[in-house]
Amino acid sequence: MIMSNSVSPELYVWATSGMERINPTAQPGSLSDISLYAARGEYEPFQIGIRASQSSLTNVNVSVSDLTSLSNQIIPKSNISLYREHYVYVKNPSPNLGGMNQPLGSGWYADGLIPFVDPATGRDLVGANLDAAPFRIDANQNQPIWVDIFVPRNTPTGEYSGTFTIASDQGTRNGKIILRVWDFELPIKPSLNSVFLFNTDQTKEASIEFLKHKLNPQFNGRSDPGLERELIDQWGLKSVGLRGFWSGAERGKPSMGPAPSVAALQAEAALHQPDLFKFVYSADEIDGYTNLYEPMKEWSRAIHQAGAYNLVVMAPVPELYDDGSGTGRSAVDIWVVLPKMYEQSADSIAQVLRKGDQVWSYNSLVQDNYSPKWQIDFAPINFRIQPGFLSQNLGLTGLLYWQVDRWTQEPWNDVNTFFDRFDNNRPYPGDGMLVYPGEQVGVRGVVPSMRLKWLREGIEDYEYVAILKQMGEGEQALKMIQAVARNWQNWSQDPQQLDSVRRQLGETIENFRKTYSAWLTDKTRGI
Repeated sequence: MIMSNSVSPELYVWATSGMERINPTAQPGSLSDISLYAARGEYEPFQIGIRASQSSLTNVNVSVSDLTSLSNQIIPKSNISLYREHYVYVKNPSPNLGGMNQPLGSGWYADGLIPFVDPATGRDLVGANLDAAPFRIDANQNQPIWVDIFVPRNTPTGEYSGTFTIASDQGTRNGKIILRVWDFELPIKPSLNSVFLFNTDQTKEASIEFLKHKLNPQFNGRSDPGLERELIDQWGLKSVGLRGFWSGAERGKPSMGPAPSVAALQAEAALHQPDLFKFVYSADEIDGYTNLYEPMKEWSRAIHQAGAYNLVVMAPVPELYDDGSGTGRSAVDIWVVLPKMYEQSADSIAQVLRKGDQVWSYNSLVQDNYSPKWQIDFAPINFRIQPGFLSQNLGLTGLLYWQVDRWTQEPWNDVNTFFDRFDNNRPYPGDGMLVYPGEQVGVRGVVPSMRLKWLREGIEDYEYVAILKQMGEGEQALKMIQAVARNWQNWSQDPQQLDSVRRQLGETIENFRKTYSAWLTDKTRGI
């Protein structure tokens, strides 16, 4: 439920879902109060739109209050993060293959998020090249603000309310935030595994930023195993790739180097915390290279003897369903597939899932005209539906992305990050880039894009279904999400429909918990 907009001749303010982009010149919305729903341990976003009328707005700033319940419980405003949304221009749009899921074309897109305060210290950020606030809005222009609310894990269930305030030299406007906290909690460590690759060295700040978005970072540069214990316990780090064990096999290179020794693999594994899921990313996009089957079995036997898992980007093939060790274990433990590969290999994927292997999905370029895409010029729901309800419905347990920091020389202005040399240099704006460098905004490490936020929302959707599965209600949960995520070619592009299903899942979890609690009470009393 959202209520009326605060309007003045100079300043328009409205609130809206996090599942849209506000065009810089679009007409303002009509609603300034917003109602949200979230579990404990969950992030719930929304956006504030601010528009200057016939004259500019100057010295604009945004603030929020604590959220308070009727019983005087408080979600402190320190749990609410504000970002000024940064527009980037897409000059070379993604290829349009027609079909059900098409890019939106060239133009201005809100994407980078400039934090109001340093996420590590909570202090106001001032003096950087890009400062979140105060700011100016030119006449007939919009400036959206992204708002993230984190629900602390000790928050009692109930309804909480507070306000946001937009102040400027031309006036002040307010809106109301209403947040219903459900009586269940999302885990620190997400159920959906993931590998999102950084091309740079590891920093603690970049690691935490990604883990706050429920994604596991993997650094191709120097990494620090000494950070792992804190990252596991406080931020949910789940998995780690064993470094230095790349076979060399990839698209266009159908050969593998010698398998590593078990001792070398064990030595690397011993550097990491024992409770991490350890894998070797041994080969990439090697479908059709039949000459690699025997070498792959040699690699997998060494990896398995070292207690790790073999991750390969390829569709399942029967020749690799046995690593030759006599255990019956597949040579590939984690098969990572594109949507089109899933469609072409549905029977073999079902077979390896029954066998106990894992199947993950990944996203890259525009390789069909129906599945979700992760370039900047695709609608927001593309980023949420794949890690969430589609992954749950298709039995996918992980997510891979090839690079998150593929920056141009001016990453805050130029998002022409990738041109496919295999395909006439076709453009893919924002491909390989899900974060922005923090230096320009005064932050160590990186800051998120809106696309990273939408991926997080999808992983939280995945968690709702996982909770119902743990309760023994998985069949009901999967039936509920069928309406929005049946398969790669049949998924809803309506954010309101997706939100309705999420709300149904939350209410089902809460009602189940109430019923179970009442049953347990009766049983304790001997009723």
